[in-house]
Amino acid sequence: MRTSGVLMPISSLPSPYGIGTMGKSARKFVDFLVKGGQTYWQILPICPTSYGDSPYQSFSSFAGNPYFIDLDILCKENLLKKKECESFDWGTSEEYIDYGTMYVSRYALLHKAYARFVKNMPEDFSAFCEAEKDWLEDYTLFMALKDANDGKAWAEWDEKLRVRDAAALDEARKKYAEDIEFYKMLQYLFFKQWRELKAYANENGIEIIGDVPIYVAGDSADVWANPKQFYLDEDLNPIEVAGCPPDGFSADGQLWGNPLFRWDEMKKDNYAWWTKRIKAMSELYDIIRIDHFRGFDSYYAIPAKDKTAKNGKWKQGPGMDLFNQLEKKLGKLPIIVEDLGFLTDSVRKLLKDSGFPGMKVIQFAFDSREGSDYLPHTYTSHCVVYTGTHDNDTVMGWMKTAPKASVKFAIEYLNLTEEEGYNWGMMRAAWSSVADMAIVPMQDLIGLGSEARINIPSTLGENWKWRALEGQITKDLAKKLYKYMQMYGRISEKVLAEQAKKAAEKEAAKKKTSDKKKSSEK
Repeated sequence: MRTSGVLMPISSLPSPYGIGTMGKSARKFVDFLVKGGQTYWQILPICPTSYGDSPYQSFSSFAGNPYFIDLDILCKENLLKKKECESFDWGTSEEYIDYGTMYVSRYALLHKAYARFVKNMPEDFSAFCEAEKDWLEDYTLFMALKDANDGKAWAEWDEKLRVRDAAALDEARKKYAEDIEFYKMLQYLFFKQWRELKAYANENGIEIIGDVPIYVAGDSADVWANPKQFYLDEDLNPIEVAGCPPDGFSADGQLWGNPLFRWDEMKKDNYAWWTKRIKAMSELYDIIRIDHFRGFDSYYAIPAKDKTAKNGKWKQGPGMDLFNQLEKKLGKLPIIVEDLGFLTDSVRKLLKDSGFPGMKVIQFAFDSREGSDYLPHTYTSHCVVYTGTHDNDTVMGWMKTAPKASVKFAIEYLNLTEEEGYNWGMMRAAWSSVADMAIVPMQDLIGLGSEARINIPSTLGENWKWRALEGQITKDLAKKLYKYMQMYGRISEKVLAEQAKKAAEKEAAKKKTSDKKKSSEK
């Protein structure tokens, strides 16, 4: 079945409060996707962000980002007042998120909501806490302790708390009980809103593709609560960390800094932590996209004290053993894998054995610095094609910043013209390809340049900020998108059935009104 979707982070949705949320604008975006004949909404990780604001560096693999809690919904639930929301500073730009301002304003406002929440706790709050306690207890204590330590990483906490001394943890739970309850409330509100949004999307025939980073942040509840699962020394410091080796794009390689998994330990309990993680993600999303799939075959280990990735070494990952165990415990899951970059024969074999579709990025097809199998005529149907990902420039940005030879090749190969729009020409290449699924970033649909780029890998400070403006996601744009979907047969049967059902309901309601009118006239 040929399908299509749009990559749009929740943070990038329009909103009057500085960042996109799971409220009205998210539902309007679902409506846009439906009108545009789409099947999927792909998002970035929705976990709480830490230093650098990257969704790929989170305080927890299981928790939701409090920034995405919609304030207008909280007003309807009498947890906040509209005037309170409007009285806070949300930054000076509608196009870019001001994370420093966001941190100060959002949490101050959510504490106001908490003061009202505790006076009239919802009946299902304790049931939520009980259902999620496997990760919620550690995460909320972790966040309360971070606040008590002025935001310092857990590696810098008092020794007894760092090594999770039972008596010290019990004392901390009592001392910071109110803070822990506050963080539990945030998760309750997040998941309540998320489930309502997902239900709305699914009811309208839209499925959500969620992103699961392979690695977790060192300063996270995941590592603090499960140190034996990670490659740490006796003092709980990383021995080696994750990254990528030097290549044509970076002479020093990429030093991500995430602690590595102790795969030998994980194998002993049949990958219980990974099973828990993937189970949770499969309940959050309709389809899971696993980032950096090649790391499961072999991963690049860099000495923790190094300043670059030059001295790393490749080490063996769990391979199919992990995925066999996941399937045994959780059944066959709908998974897409990020298999970009230099692939060895063993990575290709792992991809084939897993049966998961890999990714094709059209921008990479024309890079003159390395050979590629990303040209559309080389695709098989069992893949997902993108014009670019969150790590790429936009199409219009790429046309200006890529090497001239690459741009010339792209124009000739794809028959790009200014009249059609370079962005539409490259998206057309994705939609017209044999790939079963095609995903395009929202910035490419709007036709934005490098100013709308989401992330530049290995840089800090200016990423994850772009937001769409209200007037950029229009009915006319949806209509144009739908036309392309018809042209290339990418409107799914499910979406067509949903549209037919709604049209029939509308017609039935119209007839009922007409019959009533006729009856009253008699």
